[in-house]
Amino acid sequence: MDSTTTKVYGYRWAVLGAFMLVNLAIQVLWISYAPVTGQAATLYGVSDLRIGFFSMLFMIAFVPLSIPVSWAIDTLGFRKSVGFGSSLMGVAGVLRGLAGPDYTLALIATVGLAASQPFMLNAWTKVPALWFPPRQRATAVGLVTLASLLGTALGMVLTPALAASVSIPTIQLYYGLFSAACALVFIVVARERPATPPSDDAGEARSLMLAGLRHAFTVPSFRRFLIISFVCLGVFNGISTWIEAIVRPRGFSPQEAGTLGAVILLSGVLGAVIIPAISDRRGKRRPFIILGVALCIPGLLGLAYAQSFLLLCLASAILGFFLTSVLPVGMQYVSEITRPTPEGTSNGLIQLFGQAAVVFVYLMEALRGKDGSFTIAILVASALLAMSALIAGTLRE
Repeated sequence: MDSTTTKVYGYRWAVLGAFMLVNLAIQVLWISYAPVTGQAATLYGVSDLRIGFFSMLFMIAFVPLSIPVSWAIDTLGFRKSVGFGSSLMGVAGVLRGLAGPDYTLALIATVGLAASQPFMLNAWTKVPALWFPPRQRATAVGLVTLASLLGTALGMVLTPALAASVSIPTIQLYYGLFSAACALVFIVVARERPATPPSDDAGEARSLMLAGLRHAFTVPSFRRFLIISFVCLGVFNGISTWIEAIVRPRGFSPQEAGTLGAVILLSGVLGAVIIPAISDRRGKRRPFIILGVALCIPGLLGLAYAQSFLLLCLASAILGFFLTSVLPVGMQYVSEITRPTPEGTSNGLIQLFGQAAVVFVYLMEALRGKDGSFTIAILVASALLAMSALIAGTLRE
Protein backbone atom coordinates (compact mmCIF):
# COMPACT_ATOMS: atom_id res chain seq x y z
CA MET A 1 0.00 0.00 0.00
CA ASP A 2 1.34 3.39 -0.95
CA SER A 3 1.29 5.51 2.20
CA THR A 4 1.41 8.72 0.13
CA THR A 5 -1.92 8.01 -1.56
CA THR A 6 -3.76 6.00 1.10
CA LYS A 7 -4.31 6.47 4.81
CA VAL A 8 -6.34 4.67 7.48
CA TYR A 9 -8.02 6.98 10.01
CA GLY A 10 -8.97 6.12 13.57
CA TYR A 11 -12.21 8.07 13.01
CA ARG A 12 -13.47 5.13 10.94
CA TRP A 13 -14.52 3.45 14.19
CA ALA A 14 -16.65 6.45 15.16
CA VAL A 15 -18.42 6.37 11.79
CA LEU A 16 -18.94 2.61 12.07
CA GLY A 17 -20.20 2.96 15.65
CA ALA A 18 -22.79 5.56 14.65
CA PHE A 19 -23.90 3.33 11.77
CA MET A 20 -24.17 0.35 14.13
CA LEU A 21 -26.42 2.38 16.44
CA VAL A 22 -29.06 3.10 13.80
CA ASN A 23 -29.00 -0.54 12.67
CA LEU A 24 -29.51 -1.67 16.26
CA ALA A 25 -32.40 0.78 16.71
CA ILE A 26 -34.34 -0.29 13.61
CA GLN A 27 -34.16 -3.95 14.69
CA VAL A 28 -35.54 -3.09 18.14
CA LEU A 29 -38.47 -1.32 16.46
CA TRP A 30 -39.00 -4.22 14.02
CA ILE A 31 -39.26 -6.99 16.64
CA SER A 32 -40.83 -5.04 19.51
CA TYR A 33 -44.41 -6.35 19.10
CA ALA A 34 -43.48 -10.03 18.64
CA PRO A 35 -42.81 -10.92 22.30
CA VAL A 36 -46.05 -9.21 23.51
CA THR A 37 -48.37 -10.26 20.69
CA GLY A 38 -51.21 -11.32 22.98
CA GLN A 39 -51.10 -8.14 25.08
CA ALA A 40 -50.92 -5.96 21.98
CA ALA A 41 -53.87 -7.77 20.40
CA THR A 42 -55.92 -7.08 23.54
CA LEU A 43 -54.85 -3.42 23.65
CA TYR A 44 -55.74 -2.71 20.01
CA GLY A 45 -58.73 -5.07 19.89
CA VAL A 46 -57.39 -7.02 16.90
CA SER A 47 -56.21 -10.57 16.12
CA ASP A 48 -52.71 -11.95 16.65
CA LEU A 49 -52.23 -12.01 12.88
CA ARG A 50 -52.84 -8.26 12.63
CA ILE A 51 -50.20 -7.70 15.31
CA GLY A 52 -47.84 -9.92 13.32
CA PHE A 53 -48.46 -7.60 10.38
CA PHE A 54 -46.42 -4.92 12.20
CA SER A 55 -43.33 -7.08 11.61
CA MET A 56 -44.36 -8.37 8.21
CA LEU A 57 -44.64 -4.81 6.88
CA PHE A 58 -40.87 -4.46 7.11
CA MET A 59 -40.34 -7.40 4.75
CA ILE A 60 -43.16 -6.35 2.43
CA ALA A 61 -41.84 -2.78 2.10
CA PHE A 62 -38.28 -3.98 1.52
CA VAL A 63 -39.10 -5.69 -1.79
CA PRO A 64 -40.12 -2.58 -3.82
CA LEU A 65 -37.80 -0.18 -1.97
CA SER A 66 -34.52 -2.10 -1.97
CA ILE A 67 -33.32 -1.22 -5.49
CA PRO A 68 -34.29 2.50 -5.37
CA VAL A 69 -32.64 2.83 -1.96
CA SER A 70 -29.48 1.14 -3.25
CA TRP A 71 -29.46 3.70 -6.09
CA ALA A 72 -29.71 6.52 -3.54
CA ILE A 73 -26.86 5.12 -1.44
CA ASP A 74 -24.57 4.72 -4.45
CA THR A 75 -25.55 8.01 -6.13
CA LEU A 76 -26.19 10.46 -3.28
CA GLY A 77 -23.83 8.87 -0.77
CA PHE A 78 -24.40 6.78 2.32
CA ARG A 79 -24.33 9.75 4.75
CA LYS A 80 -27.25 11.55 3.10
CA SER A 81 -29.17 8.34 2.43
CA VAL A 82 -28.72 6.74 5.85
CA GLY A 83 -29.21 10.16 7.46
CA PHE A 84 -32.58 10.47 5.74
CA GLY A 85 -33.56 6.89 6.60
CA SER A 86 -32.56 7.20 10.25
CA SER A 87 -34.41 10.54 10.57
CA LEU A 88 -37.53 8.90 9.14
CA MET A 89 -37.03 6.06 11.62
CA GLY A 90 -36.86 8.47 14.57
CA VAL A 91 -39.93 10.47 13.54
CA ALA A 92 -42.04 7.40 12.73
CA GLY A 93 -40.89 5.66 15.92
CA VAL A 94 -42.02 8.58 18.11
CA LEU A 95 -45.33 8.86 16.22
CA ARG A 96 -46.01 5.15 16.79
CA GLY A 97 -45.56 5.69 20.51
CA LEU A 98 -47.91 8.70 20.44
CA ALA A 99 -50.57 6.70 18.57
CA GLY A 100 -51.82 5.25 21.87
CA PRO A 101 -54.36 2.43 21.55
CA ASP A 102 -55.28 3.37 17.96
CA TYR A 103 -54.24 0.44 15.76
CA THR A 104 -54.65 2.31 12.48
CA LEU A 105 -52.38 5.19 13.53
CA ALA A 106 -49.79 2.74 14.88
CA LEU A 107 -49.89 0.84 11.58
CA ILE A 108 -49.43 4.03 9.53
CA ALA A 109 -46.39 4.93 11.66
CA THR A 110 -45.05 1.42 11.11
CA VAL A 111 -45.23 1.98 7.34
CA GLY A 112 -42.80 4.87 7.88
CA LEU A 113 -40.51 2.63 9.93
CA ALA A 114 -40.63 -0.11 7.30
CA ALA A 115 -39.72 2.42 4.60
CA SER A 116 -36.70 3.55 6.62
CA GLN A 117 -35.19 0.07 7.12
CA PRO A 118 -33.63 -0.43 3.64
CA PHE A 119 -31.56 2.75 4.08
CA MET A 120 -29.76 1.06 6.98
CA LEU A 121 -29.56 -2.53 5.71
CA ASN A 122 -28.42 -1.73 2.17
CA ALA A 123 -25.38 0.28 3.32
CA TRP A 124 -23.73 -2.56 5.29
CA THR A 125 -20.81 -2.90 2.87
CA LYS A 126 -20.72 0.73 1.72
CA VAL A 127 -19.37 2.14 4.98
CA PRO A 128 -16.50 -0.41 5.27
CA ALA A 129 -15.64 0.10 1.58
CA LEU A 130 -15.17 3.85 2.06
CA TRP A 131 -13.48 3.89 5.48
CA PHE A 132 -11.72 0.53 6.05
CA PRO A 133 -8.77 -1.23 4.39
CA PRO A 134 -9.59 -4.57 2.70
CA ARG A 135 -8.16 -6.61 5.59
CA GLN A 136 -10.75 -5.15 8.00
CA ARG A 137 -13.88 -4.94 5.85
CA ALA A 138 -15.45 -8.31 6.64
CA THR A 139 -14.82 -7.56 10.33
CA ALA A 140 -16.61 -4.22 9.96
CA VAL A 141 -19.60 -5.88 8.25
CA GLY A 142 -19.56 -8.47 11.04
CA LEU A 143 -19.80 -5.72 13.65
CA VAL A 144 -22.81 -4.21 11.89
CA THR A 145 -24.36 -7.69 11.84
CA LEU A 146 -23.65 -7.91 15.57
CA ALA A 147 -25.48 -4.61 16.16
CA SER A 148 -28.46 -5.87 14.17
CA LEU A 149 -28.63 -9.11 16.16
CA LEU A 150 -28.26 -7.24 19.45
CA GLY A 151 -31.15 -4.98 18.46
CA THR A 152 -33.34 -8.01 17.83
CA ALA A 153 -32.30 -9.59 21.14
CA LEU A 154 -32.91 -6.35 23.07
CA GLY A 155 -36.36 -5.97 21.57
CA MET A 156 -37.27 -9.53 22.50
CA VAL A 157 -35.95 -9.30 26.06
CA LEU A 158 -36.74 -5.70 27.05
CA THR A 159 -40.28 -5.47 25.68
CA PRO A 160 -41.93 -8.14 27.89
CA ALA A 161 -39.94 -6.91 30.89
CA LEU A 162 -41.15 -3.34 30.37
CA ALA A 163 -44.71 -4.50 29.61
CA ALA A 164 -45.00 -5.72 33.19
CA SER A 165 -45.02 -2.12 34.44
CA VAL A 166 -45.85 0.26 31.56
CA SER A 167 -48.25 0.26 28.61
CA ILE A 168 -47.26 -0.90 25.14
CA PRO A 169 -47.68 2.59 23.59
CA THR A 170 -45.34 3.95 26.27
CA ILE A 171 -42.78 1.24 25.43
CA GLN A 172 -43.05 2.19 21.77
CA LEU A 173 -42.52 5.85 22.68
CA TYR A 174 -39.38 4.91 24.62
CA TYR A 175 -38.08 3.00 21.60
CA GLY A 176 -39.02 5.89 19.29
CA LEU A 177 -37.12 8.41 21.40
CA PHE A 178 -34.14 6.06 21.53
CA SER A 179 -34.17 5.68 17.74
CA ALA A 180 -34.39 9.46 17.31
CA ALA A 181 -31.34 9.86 19.56
CA CYS A 182 -29.45 7.24 17.52
CA ALA A 183 -30.38 9.10 14.31
CA LEU A 184 -29.05 12.36 15.79
CA VAL A 185 -25.76 10.68 16.72
CA PHE A 186 -25.40 9.35 13.18
CA ILE A 187 -26.10 12.74 11.57
CA VAL A 188 -23.57 14.47 13.84
CA VAL A 189 -20.82 11.84 13.69
CA ALA A 190 -21.00 10.31 10.18
CA ARG A 191 -18.85 11.57 7.33
CA GLU A 192 -19.16 10.37 3.74
CA ARG A 193 -15.51 9.49 3.24
CA PRO A 194 -12.06 10.23 4.71
CA ALA A 195 -9.86 12.93 3.18
CA THR A 196 -7.51 10.20 1.93
CA PRO A 197 -8.90 6.75 0.98
CA PRO A 198 -7.87 3.74 3.12
CA SER A 199 -6.81 1.74 0.05
CA ASP A 200 -6.44 2.12 -3.71
CA ASP A 201 -9.71 0.34 -4.45
CA ALA A 202 -11.65 2.64 -2.08
CA GLY A 203 -11.00 5.49 -4.49
CA GLU A 204 -11.98 3.58 -7.61
CA ALA A 205 -14.82 4.86 -9.74
CA ARG A 206 -17.90 2.63 -9.62
CA SER A 207 -20.34 1.78 -12.37
CA LEU A 208 -23.67 3.54 -12.50
CA MET A 209 -26.25 1.53 -10.63
CA LEU A 210 -28.08 -0.06 -13.59
CA ALA A 211 -24.81 -0.88 -15.32
CA GLY A 212 -23.50 -2.28 -12.03
CA LEU A 213 -26.67 -4.32 -11.60
CA ARG A 214 -26.25 -5.85 -15.04
CA HIS A 215 -22.58 -6.53 -14.38
CA ALA A 216 -23.27 -8.25 -11.05
CA PHE A 217 -25.57 -10.77 -12.70
CA THR A 218 -22.88 -11.63 -15.25
CA VAL A 219 -20.64 -12.90 -12.42
CA PRO A 220 -21.40 -16.63 -11.85
CA SER A 221 -20.19 -16.60 -8.23
CA PHE A 222 -22.55 -13.71 -7.44
CA ARG A 223 -25.55 -15.60 -8.80
CA ARG A 224 -24.54 -18.65 -6.80
CA PHE A 225 -24.16 -16.68 -3.59
CA LEU A 226 -27.66 -15.23 -4.05
CA ILE A 227 -28.95 -18.83 -3.82
CA ILE A 228 -26.81 -19.48 -0.72
CA SER A 229 -27.98 -16.31 1.02
CA PHE A 230 -31.62 -17.05 0.17
CA VAL A 231 -31.38 -20.49 1.78
CA CYS A 232 -29.36 -19.41 4.84
CA LEU A 233 -31.50 -16.38 5.68
CA GLY A 234 -34.65 -18.39 5.00
CA VAL A 235 -33.58 -21.08 7.45
CA PHE A 236 -32.64 -18.46 10.05
CA ASN A 237 -36.01 -16.67 9.71
CA GLY A 238 -37.96 -19.92 9.76
CA ILE A 239 -36.23 -21.34 12.85
CA SER A 240 -36.46 -18.00 14.70
CA THR A 241 -40.20 -17.77 13.96
CA TRP A 242 -41.14 -21.37 14.82
CA ILE A 243 -38.66 -22.21 17.60
CA GLU A 244 -41.40 -22.57 20.22
CA ALA A 245 -43.56 -24.77 17.98
CA ILE A 246 -40.54 -26.89 16.99
CA VAL A 247 -39.77 -27.97 20.57
CA ARG A 248 -43.34 -27.95 21.93
CA PRO A 249 -44.21 -31.53 20.82
CA ARG A 250 -41.27 -32.80 22.89
CA GLY A 251 -42.70 -31.21 26.04
CA PHE A 252 -40.53 -28.08 26.31
CA SER A 253 -42.10 -24.91 27.69
CA PRO A 254 -42.37 -21.47 26.01
CA GLN A 255 -39.77 -20.20 28.49
CA GLU A 256 -37.32 -22.91 27.41
CA ALA A 257 -38.07 -22.10 23.77
CA GLY A 258 -37.34 -18.44 24.51
CA THR A 259 -34.00 -19.46 25.99
CA LEU A 260 -33.17 -21.42 22.83
CA GLY A 261 -34.01 -18.37 20.72
CA ALA A 262 -31.70 -16.26 22.88
CA VAL A 263 -28.91 -18.86 22.52
CA ILE A 264 -29.26 -18.73 18.71
CA LEU A 265 -29.01 -14.92 18.73
CA LEU A 266 -26.13 -14.69 21.22
CA SER A 267 -24.07 -17.38 19.50
CA GLY A 268 -24.90 -15.61 16.25
CA VAL A 269 -23.36 -12.43 17.65
CA LEU A 270 -20.14 -14.34 18.36
CA GLY A 271 -20.13 -15.95 14.92
CA ALA A 272 -20.70 -12.60 13.22
CA VAL A 273 -17.59 -11.18 14.91
CA ILE A 274 -15.15 -14.10 15.16
CA ILE A 275 -15.46 -15.73 11.71
CA PRO A 276 -15.26 -12.49 9.65
CA ALA A 277 -12.21 -11.41 11.68
CA ILE A 278 -10.45 -14.71 10.89
CA SER A 279 -11.51 -14.34 7.25
CA ASP A 280 -9.90 -10.87 7.14
CA ARG A 281 -6.74 -12.14 8.80
CA ARG A 282 -6.40 -15.03 6.35
CA GLY A 283 -7.42 -12.90 3.36
CA LYS A 284 -9.88 -15.62 2.28
CA ARG A 285 -13.68 -15.67 1.93
CA ARG A 286 -14.70 -18.90 0.16
CA PRO A 287 -13.50 -21.42 2.82
CA PHE A 288 -15.40 -19.58 5.56
CA ILE A 289 -18.61 -19.47 3.53
CA ILE A 290 -18.34 -23.25 2.99
CA LEU A 291 -17.51 -23.76 6.68
CA GLY A 292 -20.45 -21.68 7.89
CA VAL A 293 -23.03 -23.33 5.65
CA ALA A 294 -21.82 -26.90 6.28
CA LEU A 295 -21.30 -26.75 10.05
CA CYS A 296 -24.71 -25.30 10.86
CA ILE A 297 -26.35 -28.49 9.53
CA PRO A 298 -25.55 -30.57 12.68
CA GLY A 299 -27.08 -27.81 14.79
CA LEU A 300 -30.24 -27.81 12.68
CA LEU A 301 -30.58 -31.60 12.91
CA GLY A 302 -30.03 -31.36 16.67
CA LEU A 303 -33.07 -29.06 16.93
CA ALA A 304 -35.14 -31.73 15.19
CA TYR A 305 -34.08 -34.74 17.23
CA ALA A 306 -32.49 -33.73 20.59
CA GLN A 307 -34.54 -34.90 23.57
CA SER A 308 -32.73 -33.06 26.37
CA PHE A 309 -32.71 -29.31 26.92
CA LEU A 310 -28.92 -29.28 27.23
CA LEU A 311 -28.51 -30.87 23.80
CA LEU A 312 -31.04 -28.44 22.35
CA CYS A 313 -29.00 -25.53 23.74
CA LEU A 314 -25.84 -26.98 22.21
CA ALA A 315 -27.58 -27.46 18.84
CA SER A 316 -28.92 -23.88 18.96
CA ALA A 317 -25.45 -22.51 19.72
CA ILE A 318 -23.88 -24.38 16.78
CA LEU A 319 -26.66 -23.32 14.44
CA GLY A 320 -26.55 -19.64 15.43
CA PHE A 321 -22.75 -19.37 15.42
CA PHE A 322 -22.13 -20.81 11.96
CA LEU A 323 -25.31 -19.76 10.15
CA THR A 324 -24.97 -16.10 11.13
CA SER A 325 -21.30 -15.97 10.13
CA VAL A 326 -22.16 -16.63 6.47
CA LEU A 327 -23.84 -13.25 5.90
CA PRO A 328 -21.04 -10.77 6.80
CA VAL A 329 -18.31 -12.81 5.09
CA GLY A 330 -20.52 -13.39 2.06
CA MET A 331 -21.58 -9.77 1.73
CA GLN A 332 -17.97 -8.61 1.73
CA TYR A 333 -17.10 -11.40 -0.72
CA VAL A 334 -19.86 -10.26 -3.08
CA SER A 335 -18.74 -6.62 -2.92
CA GLU A 336 -15.25 -7.76 -3.96
CA ILE A 337 -16.12 -10.10 -6.83
CA THR A 338 -18.69 -7.79 -8.46
CA ARG A 339 -16.49 -4.69 -8.80
CA PRO A 340 -17.05 -2.16 -10.31
CA THR A 341 -20.68 -2.73 -9.23
CA PRO A 342 -21.35 -0.25 -6.38
CA GLU A 343 -21.34 -1.73 -2.88
CA GLY A 344 -24.85 -0.46 -2.16
CA THR A 345 -26.18 -2.29 -5.21
CA SER A 346 -24.59 -5.68 -4.45
CA ASN A 347 -25.46 -5.31 -0.74
CA GLY A 348 -29.05 -4.39 -1.59
CA LEU A 349 -29.51 -7.44 -3.80
CA ILE A 350 -28.29 -9.77 -1.05
CA GLN A 351 -30.61 -8.11 1.49
CA LEU A 352 -33.48 -8.26 -1.00
CA PHE A 353 -33.06 -12.01 -1.47
CA GLY A 354 -32.81 -12.37 2.31
CA GLN A 355 -36.10 -10.56 2.91
CA ALA A 356 -37.78 -12.59 0.12
CA ALA A 357 -36.73 -15.72 2.02
CA VAL A 358 -39.69 -15.10 4.33
CA VAL A 359 -41.38 -17.76 2.14
CA PHE A 360 -39.43 -20.29 4.24
CA VAL A 361 -41.59 -19.36 7.22
CA TYR A 362 -44.70 -20.43 5.34
CA LEU A 363 -42.99 -23.46 3.77
CA MET A 364 -42.03 -24.80 7.20
CA GLU A 365 -45.61 -24.45 8.40
CA ALA A 366 -46.90 -26.21 5.27
CA LEU A 367 -44.56 -29.17 5.91
CA ARG A 368 -45.59 -29.47 9.56
CA GLY A 369 -46.74 -32.97 10.55
CA LYS A 370 -50.19 -33.83 11.89
CA ASP A 371 -48.66 -34.20 15.35
CA GLY A 372 -47.23 -30.68 15.14
CA SER A 373 -43.71 -31.91 14.37
CA PHE A 374 -41.37 -29.84 12.18
CA THR A 375 -39.04 -32.81 11.51
CA ILE A 376 -39.80 -33.03 7.78
CA ALA A 377 -39.41 -29.26 7.39
CA ILE A 378 -36.04 -29.33 9.16
CA LEU A 379 -34.84 -32.28 7.06
CA VAL A 380 -35.76 -30.35 3.89
CA ALA A 381 -33.94 -27.29 5.25
CA SER A 382 -30.88 -29.43 6.02
CA ALA A 383 -30.89 -30.82 2.48
CA LEU A 384 -31.08 -27.26 1.08
CA LEU A 385 -28.13 -26.25 3.27
CA ALA A 386 -26.13 -29.26 2.08
CA MET A 387 -26.88 -28.22 -1.50
CA SER A 388 -25.78 -24.66 -0.62
CA ALA A 389 -22.50 -25.98 0.81
CA LEU A 390 -21.82 -27.77 -2.47
CA ILE A 391 -22.63 -24.57 -4.38
CA ALA A 392 -20.27 -22.66 -2.06
CA GLY A 393 -17.52 -25.05 -3.13
CA THR A 394 -17.86 -23.75 -6.69
CA LEU A 395 -17.39 -20.09 -5.74
CA ARG A 396 -14.36 -18.27 -7.15
CA GLU A 397 -12.05 -16.97 -4.42
